Amino acid sequence: MIFESTEFDYLQERVAELRGQQGIIRRPPVDDPGYIRQKQAGKLWVRERIDALLDKNSFFEIGSITGKPVYDEKTGELISFVPANIITGWGKIDGRKIFVTADDFSVRGGHADGGIAGKAPHGETLARKGRVPLVRLLDGSSGGGSVTTYLTTGSTYIPTLAGLGQSLDAMAVVPVASALLGPVVGLAAAKAVTSHFSIMVKGLSQFFAAGPPVVKEATFENLTKEELGGWEIHARNGSIDNVVTTELEAFQAIRTFLSYLPSSIFVLPPAVPYTDPRDRREQELLDIIPRKRGRPYDIRRLIALIVDAGSWFEIGETWGRNVVCGFARLEGRSLGVISSDCKVNGGAIDAFGAQKIARFIHLCDHFHVPVLNLLDQPGFAIGSLAERMATIRHGATAMVAIYNATVPIFTIVIRRAFGVAASVFADPEDGKNYRMAWPSADWGSLPIEGGVEAAYKRQLENAAQESPEAREKLMMDLMGQFEPVRNPLRNANKFGVEEIIDPRDTRPLACDWLIHAYEHVLPQLVTLTAANYGHDSKLSSGRGYKL
Repeated sequence: MIFESTEFDYLQERVAELRGQQGIIRRPPVDDPGYIRQKQAGKLWVRERIDALLDKNSFFEIGSITGKPVYDEKTGELISFVPANIITGWGKIDGRKIFVTADDFSVRGGHADGGIAGKAPHGETLARKGRVPLVRLLDGSSGGGSVTTYLTTGSTYIPTLAGLGQSLDAMAVVPVASALLGPVVGLAAAKAVTSHFSIMVKGLSQFFAAGPPVVKEATFENLTKEELGGWEIHARNGSIDNVVTTELEAFQAIRTFLSYLPSSIFVLPPAVPYTDPRDRREQELLDIIPRKRGRPYDIRRLIALIVDAGSWFEIGETWGRNVVCGFARLEGRSLGVISSDCKVNGGAIDAFGAQKIARFIHLCDHFHVPVLNLLDQPGFAIGSLAERMATIRHGATAMVAIYNATVPIFTIVIRRAFGVAASVFADPEDGKNYRMAWPSADWGSLPIEGGVEAAYKRQLENAAQESPEAREKLMMDLMGQFEPVRNPLRNANKFGVEEIIDPRDTRPLACDWLIHAYEHVLPQLVTLTAANYGHDSKLSSGRGYKL
């Protein structure tokens, strides 16, 4: 049968109608007050953000004509169209597929009454089921509540998860990164912290459970957005991981973060091309640890001398500053790195530092990223402030995270390993992990200096009664007795440490360890992980990712 072409003209008409609505939505609304306010605030438009984040021409929108159209009742012609205040779709970052959800603050400040219910949760579900990373560009409440909704629905309501359940499910399967690109409040704030990586822009981003008007009504505090939840607050309390100065820097940081992680827990992290030779032996490593034990050194410089050139990416630099966490590469393969910063309180772990370590270990363990532990640990922070901050409680959380980690951990004691903290940080846990030490290592149940003060307290007090000089001489004599036994080679003689290495050999040995892990250990972990998940990428039992 031969059909007239006019029988199918309706398809062309529908396609033209579709393209027309897409054109309206995708065209910058230059006369719209919300758009104008965004630009006056120095912010990118939502579609400019997506273009800046993704590989060129890689975005495929899902829900491209969702919104609130108004049609002429007689002709059916489109009179006006208000787009939904969230854009979702597939895209690529460095050639790898991802899913992005982006808030449009210019439409009702991102509130639910300017959106289409289910669009954002559907996007997060697609990321999980598609087993690809999820990137959120947060601005406003990200579909959170507004009192005007009560008027349109005719009633109030019991709050629901409102898509937060899908967010938590996604975290259990795929990497989730969130950029805070304006005032982020309510549901959006919850999304920000239910991420594996979050980033703020100085002067542009704020972050709070409720904004200044609600706070003023409840607590009588009259605060600006910046005073209530600016970057200087949240970058120092650990709510947010990193801080940058521009939106473009935020997008680049997310691209970099994702480059170290697999697309999902069901595959291994990708390898990247590298030129740094495995056998690079840095002479500077012989001199970087000062002979005088109380003198600090640059831990970030030390890390850079070991890992692939230019591969160090620090996470959480502005909070928990006595510890250092971040990703790097060896021979193009991803690994996590943890250490202490002896320039900050001697590197002693406080409550924030312990939380930072625990979170980072959970992240590495969940996505099967091995960890290089460059140990210089004087112990937990002590004193009244440390006790008020519940340091030992949070410290135990960090110890449990390390003890229960299933990924390979290569511990190298580069300097100190003292007390309860070192009992887990420095212990290979029955051979599960590797451990070595530098000749600069210094260890024990407590530092010898403090231990001598405690063990010989009475003798030192008696000497002090004679004269300060007598006390100092006794202390020097006592330290002279202990100095030979603190030589780490003495402990190695008894196999108290498995191997003492030349610091210059650290990179070659770490490369050998990491490649072995990727070839022989991690594939089995991925297989065991997959066995716990169903075809829909949801856990058959349990509750997913641990924040």
